[in-house]
Formats: sequence, structure tokens, C-alpha cells
Amino acid sequence: MSGMFTFRSKTDYATLDWGRVAALCSPAGTGAKEITILEGHLLPQKGHDFHRHPNQEEVIFVISGRIEQWIDKEKKILEPGDSAFISPNTVHASFNAGDGEANILAIFGPSVGADGLEMIDMATEAPWNSLRPKS
Repeated sequence: MSGMFTFRSKTDYATLDWGRVAALCSPAGTGAKEITILEGHLLPQKGHDFHRHPNQEEVIFVISGRIEQWIDKEKKILEPGDSAFISPNTVHASFNAGDGEANILAIFGPSVGADGLEMIDMATEAPWNSLRPKS
């Protein structure tokens, strides 16, 4: 296969406690081997708590809204058009810093496993569990 199209109207979103997420490009969905792309919609004041990807780089690109982005223990507010690069095995988190829904793209490379993503939750471990108040 030389490629394929992905249409929003046919994209399946998983609903999570912080919003919803869908794979736009993954080994299972497109056959991609080197890149995985997720679209995330974060609810106001919610987010994807501290975690890491041991063998993957990640770029988070803000499409809409304001994102409180953490890389290790550093926090910045990102707005539409801003992005963050995260090295492999670096703890990070993304939270919606606005009153409306925020929309991001998360781009990973290389793809790992059938879902194209490996993730280790760090939210309950020190110091990550004390860096910000829980919403």
C-alpha cells in the first residue's frame, strides 16, 4: 500500500475522563511503521497526567485552546500553533488551561506495537504527584 486517507467522519474516538482521543495514523489503522499520530480533545481544566514513552520521541502541537504543557518539571502555556518536543523516556503532561475544549495533535516516532504507542503512567509517583493541584 502506498498510503491512505483518514476522514474525521469515520474516525473512532475513545472517551476518557479528561477528554477524547483518536489515532489518525498508527500501525493497526494505517500500517505506519515509523510514525503514530493521535488527535486529542481535552476538556476544560482536565488533561493527560504525567507519563513517559520509553522509546519514542513526541511532538505535541496545539490546534486550539490553551495547553499547560509540562516537560520534566518545567511548565509552559502553549497556544494555537505552539508545540513541544519531548525526548524518549522524559516525563511530561498536558492539561487544558482554558474554559473551552482544547485540541492537540500528538506525533510519535517510531511507532511501537500494534497501537503505535508505549506509555508508562507516572502520575502517582514523586515528584510528579505533587507538581500541580489535582482537578
